[in-house]
Amino acid sequence: MSDLHEGEPTEWQPAELFRKSSNAAFSLVILNQPLAHFAALRRLWDNADMHVAADGGANCLYEAGAARGNGQFDNLRTIIGDLDSLREDVRQYFESKPNPPEVIHDPDQYSTDFGKAVRYIRNNPTAPNDIVALGGLGGRVDQGLSQLHHLYLFQKEPGYRQGLVYLVSEESVTFLLKTGMHRITIRDGGEQIFGKHVGILPIREPSRITTKGLEWDVEDWETDFGGQVSTSNHVLPETEVVEVHTTKDVLFTIAVRPLQ
Repeated sequence: MSDLHEGEPTEWQPAELFRKSSNAAFSLVILNQPLAHFAALRRLWDNADMHVAADGGANCLYEAGAARGNGQFDNLRTIIGDLDSLREDVRQYFESKPNPPEVIHDPDQYSTDFGKAVRYIRNNPTAPNDIVALGGLGGRVDQGLSQLHHLYLFQKEPGYRQGLVYLVSEESVTFLLKTGMHRITIRDGGEQIFGKHVGILPIREPSRITTKGLEWDVEDWETDFGGQVSTSNHVLPETEVVEVHTTKDVLFTIAVRPLQ
């Protein structure tokens, strides 16, 4: 096993996505999951540089904003997908705005609406490379697994040259740690964004991991579905940065505190 500090680590700053005064640059994708009680939505929306709804995600955005008597999420840039879920009243609402979103019908049956939204962003030279997908986990199990599958699809390039991708749900943030060394900033002296629960999951294939900063750190530890997996681990109270070295791609997930 390589030394934990060998090689150039990938730096992750997930807390910056949620800061009230954030310098993070990212594109926000709204997926087709209910958002009405999503406390983090307002912060992510305010911090994002580009807002894209994946088909029925526009319905969820409408229900979280306009249907509740406010237009705080009206500055939508694009609605994209096969448009089989987009309600006509929602489309008319957004198209009535002074700066209406572009509505793109993409009939490709070999990609999901999530995939179409990511492809659109990555083909747009003005869009930030990092992507946050909101509402990606929850609801049907097959849909949730599909979103995790998409993390692997979207992070194929070595060195994350196409940008980082985060899945944000009401309770967690999840992202893919590719083979190598990673440093994940959990706390930096500001508002505590994250809870203590952490999971490191070898969805695709077995891996060997070494960690630093968790209550139950491991060294050169084999992890495999059907064998040992690291779930419900805890970030130590004094930990600011969690370090993970992995021999294969694994998913990292951490709990998000309730935000106002």
